[in-house]
Amino acid sequence: MKRIPSFARSFRVLVRTIGLASSLVIAAGCGNNPEILIGPGTSFSSNAGTGVASHQLSNEGVQTLHATLEANKLAELNWPGFQRYKTEAKEFYAAFYDVLPWLQDSEPTPQALAMIEALKHADAKGLRPEDYDGPLWDGRVHSLHLEKSAPEGELIRFDVALTISTMRYILDLHLGRVNPHLFHFGLDVDHRNFDLSEFLRLELVNAKDVTTVLNSIEPPFPGYHRTIDALNRYLALVARDDGQLLRIPLKVMKPGDAYPEVALLESRLQLLGDLAPQTASSSLQPVYQGSVVAAVKHFQARHGLDPSGRIDAQTLKQLNTPFKRRVVQLQLTLERWRWMPHQFARPPIVVNIPEFRLHVVNEAYQSSLLMKVVVGRTFQHRTPVFANQIKSVIFRPYWNVPLSIQRAEILPHLAKDSSYLTKNSYEVVDQRGNVVSDGNATETMMGYLQSGKWSVRQKPGPENALGLVKFEFPNPYDVYMHGTPAQHLFARSRRDFSHGCIRVEDPAALAAWVLRDQPEWTTERIREAMDGDETLEVNLKNPIPVLILYGTAIVLENGEVQFFDDIYGYDADLERTLSAGRSDAN
Repeated sequence: MKRIPSFARSFRVLVRTIGLASSLVIAAGCGNNPEILIGPGTSFSSNAGTGVASHQLSNEGVQTLHATLEANKLAELNWPGFQRYKTEAKEFYAAFYDVLPWLQDSEPTPQALAMIEALKHADAKGLRPEDYDGPLWDGRVHSLHLEKSAPEGELIRFDVALTISTMRYILDLHLGRVNPHLFHFGLDVDHRNFDLSEFLRLELVNAKDVTTVLNSIEPPFPGYHRTIDALNRYLALVARDDGQLLRIPLKVMKPGDAYPEVALLESRLQLLGDLAPQTASSSLQPVYQGSVVAAVKHFQARHGLDPSGRIDAQTLKQLNTPFKRRVVQLQLTLERWRWMPHQFARPPIVVNIPEFRLHVVNEAYQSSLLMKVVVGRTFQHRTPVFANQIKSVIFRPYWNVPLSIQRAEILPHLAKDSSYLTKNSYEVVDQRGNVVSDGNATETMMGYLQSGKWSVRQKPGPENALGLVKFEFPNPYDVYMHGTPAQHLFARSRRDFSHGCIRVEDPAALAAWVLRDQPEWTTERIREAMDGDETLEVNLKNPIPVLILYGTAIVLENGEVQFFDDIYGYDADLERTLSAGRSDAN
């Protein structure tokens, strides 16, 4: 949105300077603009979207309003300071010529009441009502209603409190509560130009449907809205949670075992939707069998566990996780949804780190391709969170070993076995990329490799660490997606084994999707390039967005909710930051 032109602000100052004691009538100059009537006790309308002014202030009231905004602090607010919103709030009230737009005859307007309802129920969006004075609004509205003609100072404080709370709510709903840069994530929310004062003035204060207007600033993606729905289902589950925990048995429970906790297990699985009520066991004996086993397998699969049907410590940990904890996971996932761009030139490829999966969506943001991935190890080699674009596909790539791996891993192997390079298809190159050796290591070679003057790369082929396909998206982390000869790792339920890059389960299928706009690259040609003798780089005509994200809760298209372990501790970091309070309240 465009900001209010400076000449318009100057005009408002001039109008105020002329004096509120006299009424000023200005004929509109262009289009269908109606007249503007300015003066004490009068109302006005304009094409600026402000509609009918609700409550005109006295001269003293105007001074009080200006002083309140200038102080950028309101004691009545749960978070009193509002320095971040000071400029926007001043522009907002200046656009109304210092009237109180949320009030009509000392009563909240219908739009104000609708906005207050949104603030009170911010938890339905994964936000905290306390951040927007949610628990306080009923008392404030009741007070105004009882007094009928409340003191002007009280009206001002009510109106400003609603303006600041609304501004906070809108930005939190649109951009998230914290900036991802705080966690050194490569996601940029700073580029989004969003004019709060104009949004409130043009869209909200006279909206026919406040809810629809608020919905327009949320992420537009189906996955986000499914997460909102799941959050509200789990908020309802919290109210039904009796707090009972399944006791840990002395041994892993297998199908057919006697299990005294089977009735409680059935009840928990029914509540979560993994077991339909009519499929509950009717046996009088507490035996773990039948439909309950199938329900446990389903539960395990959607919690990132091996769906073995055995009730082990990890399965019990997930079964005993309080619903309140699941609510938090969904809230944190919604926060991360809001960090994403709200539109893409093309549908993105998304890697969700704790899920160990890659998602490809079509133009309708429906799932088109899903595959397992291997991500960076929890310690020292975490896969970074960032956004980028795939610009090329390389068939039969070389692997240029990073200097850190060269020193920490390659050199120790060479020290033990001078033929290590030859055995593993490595070669040594100088700074210009010229091959200087692919044979036994020498003392001179070891010195150059240690200093970084020379480097190691692995020759293309089936045993290359990158497999037969590499997907390039140049970034400061030197991270990319690629195939791998270590296919056995995809059978694991937890797959954090790499040095930070992302190994994909089916590189041929991903290459076909990435190159779908270049019809010459058929499935057969892709396979020929993978099995050929040469390294071949194919530049994309239209780069594809790629998002490397972190979410411990996702909701599938069928509404099924899946939860995953916080492998990097990023949930804990974000929760701790959000619990510390508003960073903008100063």
